[in-house]
Amino acid sequence: MQAQQLKAAGINSVLDLRQLSASTVRANWSVVLERTVRELQGQPCIGLDDAPSAKKQIACTRSFGQAVTEELPLIEAVSEFASRAAFKLRKQRSLASDVLVFVRTSPFRDVPQYNRSIVVPLVRPTANTPELTKAALQGLRHIYKPGFQLAKAGVMLLDLIPDNQLQAELAFAEPGANVCSQGQERLMCAMDMLNERFGRNTVHVASTGAERNAMEWAMNR
Repeated sequence: MQAQQLKAAGINSVLDLRQLSASTVRANWSVVLERTVRELQGQPCIGLDDAPSAKKQIACTRSFGQAVTEELPLIEAVSEFASRAAFKLRKQRSLASDVLVFVRTSPFRDVPQYNRSIVVPLVRPTANTPELTKAALQGLRHIYKPGFQLAKAGVMLLDLIPDNQLQAELAFAEPGANVCSQGQERLMCAMDMLNERFGRNTVHVASTGAERNAMEWAMNR
């Protein structure tokens, strides 16, 4: 709509837009367009603070297509959620310090109710999918209780920090305790590249299940 109005006013190029009065643009169109005009005229208006900030936490939660009563499909679901959250974490170049996992029944069904969650602290912040999935499954084992018709589960990555603000390990740290080896980084980079090129879950952790198209916990969308 705004583009059509500009064209109707005889503004067909960036040069035409640059030559407009900022006050005229604001009166006839919007503050956002006014700021664009001022920027074109050499007046800085759009600062770094206007850029969206990184999320403080990342979550992947879903309601199941049917009630889950067994542990195996729940393991597959939580593994899938942790993998998706880890991918989002790497996309915003962050590391997670804690992993929260929860399961619950539906409060709208006349069934025995169950709602539990747990936070699993990590030894060191990471964006590595296997490590985050392992932590999520550790938490799941602590809160899972058979005999309930679970309707929803989820994974949340907490206490996020930028991946370039990680403190180096102390000289006397135990061997192999480096924060994230170059090999792990390359592995995650390759995994993300393949999944983006050939489709999500082309490469995935084994605990998400082998039969990708026949998951008992198939999600509601």
